[in-house]
Amino acid sequence: MNFQRGRQREEPEINLIPMIDVLLVILIFLMTTTTFSRIAELQISLPQAQAEKTSDKPNVITVGVDAAGHYVINNNPAVFQDADSFSAELRKASGGKPEPTVVINADAKATHQSVINIMEAARIAGYTRITFSTQVQAAGK
Repeated sequence: MNFQRGRQREEPEINLIPMIDVLLVILIFLMTTTTFSRIAELQISLPQAQAEKTSDKPNVITVGVDAAGHYVINNNPAVFQDADSFSAELRKASGGKPEPTVVINADAKATHQSVINIMEAARIAGYTRITFSTQVQAAGK
């Protein structure tokens, strides 16, 4: 049923001018932000060097503490009596190498004080490179 007699139905039209404007802006943006490599234009022969691989591993001391407060240094059990004696244990574990990295593996249920004890002993030993290891879990678990 056509209730609007005599009124012509308008045909839908697509206005292309705004679409062309947007495409030109994108084209200009891409042209201005693109970097061009000139390396292919030059014939460069780079020098070569022979080097031996270094056999030195980075000096890492792993210190672990569990929820019960038991400590291990490089998988060897250690007893925490005070920060001074524990720092001596850390120095012994470093093997005399300078500036080791102390990696703290603390149980999630370990007390905050037990982690602070390790950090204080590392400070007394003069070790400033301290890091914490964590376990990554998949999302949604």
